[in-house]
Amino acid sequence: MLSILIVNWNTRDLLRACLGSIRAHPSKEPMQTIVVDNASTDGSAEMVAAEFPDVVLVSSDLNTGYAHGNNLAFRQATGDWFLTLNPDTELLDDSLDRAIQFMKDHPRCGWLGVRQVEPNGRTQKSVRGFPSFRGIVGDILKIGGRFPGSAWDSYRLTAFDYDGVQRAPQPMGTFLMLRRKALQEIGDLEAPFDEGFPIFFNEVDLLYRLHCRGWEGWYIPYAKVLHHGGESTKQVRKSMIWESHRSLVRYLWKHHGTGWARLGLPIVSAVIFVSAFVRAKGYDAGFRPRS
Repeated sequence: MLSILIVNWNTRDLLRACLGSIRAHPSKEPMQTIVVDNASTDGSAEMVAAEFPDVVLVSSDLNTGYAHGNNLAFRQATGDWFLTLNPDTELLDDSLDRAIQFMKDHPRCGWLGVRQVEPNGRTQKSVRGFPSFRGIVGDILKIGGRFPGSAWDSYRLTAFDYDGVQRAPQPMGTFLMLRRKALQEIGDLEAPFDEGFPIFFNEVDLLYRLHCRGWEGWYIPYAKVLHHGGESTKQVRKSMIWESHRSLVRYLWKHHGTGWARLGLPIVSAVIFVSAFVRAKGYDAGFRPRS
C-alpha cells in the first residue's frame, strides 16, 4: 500500500488541485491519502471533507508545524511506502507507480526524489547535499559554485544533473517517497520527524539518520510532479527566513557538533544568524504554534 501524507495550511485551492490530481492519476497499488490541516482559516478542512470524502482528514486546532503535522499523518498511515507531498503540487501522469517500481527494484533505496517542474515547464533545483561545515562555509562565501563537485559545493550541489538517474542525498520534501522498513530502523514509525525542526530541515535530519544506517537516497527524472512552490511559507516570509536559518544551526550542532568542526561552529552559527537578519530585514522569533 502507498500512504500519501499531506500537511496543509491555508492553501485550499492548491490543495483541491493536488487531491484532484491524485484522483486523476492514482497508483496501481492500494492507496490511502491523509491530509493534516494545521488550523487553516480558509476553509481547507471543510473543502476536503465535502469534496474528497475518501481522504483521511486530521484537523488540528493549532498550527504546530510541518514536522508535527507529518507525525500526525504517520500515525494514520498503514502503507509499505510513504509519500510526503506538499499541497502546492500536482501529479501529471503515472509517476507514483514509476517511483514505487524504482524502489522495488532497488532494495537499499530508503528514499526517493523525482523531477520537480515549475508551471513554466522549467525543472527546479530540488536536490542538495547534507549540510556540513565546509559545505555551509562554501555556500556562505559563495565559492561552492566555483568548485563544482568539491567539498565546498557539497551543500548546493551545483553540478547535479537533473536529467540523470543518480544518488541524491537530500531531495526536497515536496515529493519524498520513503520505505517503511527503512523508517522502522531509525525509531518510532508514528513520529519519525524530529519536532525540534518544526518547519525546515526536519526531512534533512530524517534522511541523514537513514543515511547513517546505510540506506540510500536516489533521484529519478522520469517521474515528475508539478510544483507551484512555497505557497504556505510565503504567507509569513520573515518568520520563515528566521526559522530556516535557526533550524540549519540546530542541524549543524546536532550532527556535526563534535571534533574539529565544533571549534568553528560558533562562528558559522553567528554568520548564519547575521544572514537571517539581513535577508529578513530585522529580527523575528520564527515559527510559533498558533491557532
